[in-house]
Amino acid sequence: MAQTSGPADPGLVEDLVAANRILYDQGVVDGFGHVSVRHDQNPQHFLLARSMAPGLVTAGDLVEHDRDGEAVELRGRVLYLERYIHSEIYKTHPQVQAVVHSHSPAVIPFGVTKARLQPIFHLSSFLAMGAPVFEIRDAGGPATDMLIRTPALGAALAQSLGAAPVALMRGHGDVVVGRSLREVVFRAVYTEVNARLEAEALRLGGGEVVFLNDREAANATETNAGVIDRAWELWKAKALAA
Repeated sequence: MAQTSGPADPGLVEDLVAANRILYDQGVVDGFGHVSVRHDQNPQHFLLARSMAPGLVTAGDLVEHDRDGEAVELRGRVLYLERYIHSEIYKTHPQVQAVVHSHSPAVIPFGVTKARLQPIFHLSSFLAMGAPVFEIRDAGGPATDMLIRTPALGAALAQSLGAAPVALMRGHGDVVVGRSLREVVFRAVYTEVNARLEAEALRLGGGEVVFLNDREAANATETNAGVIDRAWELWKAKALAA
């Protein structure tokens, strides 16, 4: 068993609790889903809540996990079955600092149809970097329960993600990554919003939709990076007040 990295920064702990509450309040997660962040004292470890509904997470529910996705100090707590989503993405993608997995409802149809998830407005411009679909049958065969319950499945998902900020999980949900908790929450929220808007645009336009081009998306992404805190502070105040 790995040794503890020591107490995480209190501000990081507060933000991880807020991230769980925000994702619930914004309709990205419900009783299921989870968000993690690398430990500030040890980038090989990460913080993730015990197995519970995200909207109820408190600081006392956070568990330090080692690089293999196991609790450093279990103390009788039950862990998320799909913690290997987080551990394997952190192993494969050192630039990633935070991960969200959700069953984001408007996103799921894009993982089971030929419709590609693309940026329809400026706040979802990051989607221009891609949103590949992970097919679990390719890694786990035709009879899984759709869950990423082993390191091998987590590694396959991490490889499928590549350099994209989002990977869709066919018949399951999605995984979103970011360079900070605030960025990954922003991306998770606007992935869901974009999916709703794109589905409506496809319906209204008969399949003809004007998406952001690569230059528009790059410029919008640069602009958005400077204003993420505006959305975060609003979402945090609302979620924690509730």
